[in-house]
Amino acid sequence: MNKEQLTFEQKLARLNAIVTELESGKLSLDASLKLFEEGNALSKELATELNDAKLKIEELQGK
Repeated sequence: MNKEQLTFEQKLARLNAIVTELESGKLSLDASLKLFEEGNALSKELATELNDAKLKIEELQGK
């Protein structure tokens, strides 16, 4: 499944899995960097989605 097709919840679950993997300390430096990059990108996507949802709620509430 393409990353853009993942739901918010699926992205959050993937981010949590990445954090767990990184915290395990069992990865090579290269693998850790790749996971960190993926996690950073997911974090930005999730923040954008949350902000968009907040703006929509404020709009619906007439703020």
